Amino acid sequence: MTAPVFVYGTLRHIALLCVVLGRPKSQLTLSQATAPDHRVSRVAGHDFPMIHGDPSAEAPGLLLEELTQADCDALSYYEGNFGYELRMLPVDVNGKRVDAQVFFPDPGLWIPAEPWSLEVWAEAHGRFTVELAHEKMQSRPFMPENGVLHPPFEMMMRQRANARLSAAQRSEQPERDLTRDVIVHKQTRKYAGFFAYDELDLQFRRYDGSLSPVVQRGYLAHTEAVVVLVYDPLRDTVLVVEQFRAPVYGARDPSPWVWEAVAGLIDPGETPEEAARRETEEEAGVTPTELLPIGPAYSSTGSMTEYLHYFVGLADLSDIGGGGLEEEDEDIRVGVWPFPEALDWVDAGHCKDAPLLVTMLWLARHRDRLRAEP
Repeated sequence: MTAPVFVYGTLRHIALLCVVLGRPKSQLTLSQATAPDHRVSRVAGHDFPMIHGDPSAEAPGLLLEELTQADCDALSYYEGNFGYELRMLPVDVNGKRVDAQVFFPDPGLWIPAEPWSLEVWAEAHGRFTVELAHEKMQSRPFMPENGVLHPPFEMMMRQRANARLSAAQRSEQPERDLTRDVIVHKQTRKYAGFFAYDELDLQFRRYDGSLSPVVQRGYLAHTEAVVVLVYDPLRDTVLVVEQFRAPVYGARDPSPWVWEAVAGLIDPGETPEEAARRETEEEAGVTPTELLPIGPAYSSTGSMTEYLHYFVGLADLSDIGGGGLEEEDEDIRVGVWPFPEALDWVDAGHCKDAPLLVTMLWLARHRDRLRAEP
């Protein structure tokens, strides 16, 4: 066993603490405690807290005891991305003074702002932070051991966490009870980087009422995204973008530069409509005057969790720019095609991008109405 650990910030949120340590509260030994002559404040410009000396205050927290070295390693990994390290500090618990390990930021790394409130933080950020912790701890075997994540990997973790929170809000199937109809025996993250791959050993309820044998199923853990086919009803033209696609090249397709609709990932806190406008401006240099929702759908229910929000965006395509973002290594060619020619191209079987196919066929069905509207 290691020396006790005193946690004072987001890890006081029990759901988060259990995710980081990988076990339920019933298996933890913890007590209410305080750190005298210290204060917990919000880090200026951020949503997380820091501890710092203040002789006029005492910092509330939890004392975690009977921790293994593996527990401390998990805590250090989780806190590592914030630049925190363990130092010894005397804390008060149950009327006695105990030497405990405490996560302090590197000197000068963060600036304290106002006193931090666990309740306010949990209301605003608790659910997302717990989901993000699932991502981070699942991906730990594939990440730097110091917990410092490369920005693109961290952003993808945040987007995957956000996508799972959104998925949990979708409509239930009234004839199904997931607590009885799906039994998960094991879930394993087999790979994590910019993308992640998970495997499940599970049973599911068959249509005859019985449970299936234990089967293994894998899937690419992905995010929510938007797809926008930009259409100019006055000129009857559509905007499409072409770029190099590594998966197409990896499939040994001799034509890995692919024409597509505008598309991109939804950032945490962003609505699909906001993401659709942002991506259209970034990739095509066009601001839609109106976004027409086609509907959301999984891009491939048998292989990945990606959930696409489809739109047709109305815009003036007489003057376009675009080309993608240099900081994201995007190299995009923008094309404006007469719709009849684009539809002939689709009908001839040249379209390799399923989202472009979906949006083109929707537009073919509604084009006359859109052209007739003032």
